[in-house]
Amino acid sequence: MKEIHVAAAVIVKGGRIFATQRGYGEFKDGWEFPGGKVESGETPEQALVREIREELNTEIAVDEYLDTVETDYPKFHLSMRCYLCHVKEGHLELLEHEAARWLDAGHLEDVDWLPADRTIIGKIKEKIMQV
Repeated sequence: MKEIHVAAAVIVKGGRIFATQRGYGEFKDGWEFPGGKVESGETPEQALVREIREELNTEIAVDEYLDTVETDYPKFHLSMRCYLCHVKEGHLELLEHEAARWLDAGHLEDVDWLPADRTIIGKIKEKIMQV
């Protein structure tokens, strides 16, 4: 089975998490943490900074490694490294996503998360409540 390595930004601001809704592809309309594929020669952190700049026209700081999610989809295996991040500069402009929402811990399950993203919600809630 094909394996895809991605990095995901759990962007935190004021105790809320930034969620995006996919605007294209096989998983269109599913909710996810923004990010993307790690290219050859990149660290996951570098990929994340690049992907957020490309997808959201925003500069982020990668603050802390959160967890790695391993999920089997019908056509591939996804290995997703998740990081807590914050916005350094910019306004999270949607260039590829259909919609976005800021969600607090009590509303993280209000959107229809893609399977890999759904598995990290519990750990994110723990982190938000610690802050």
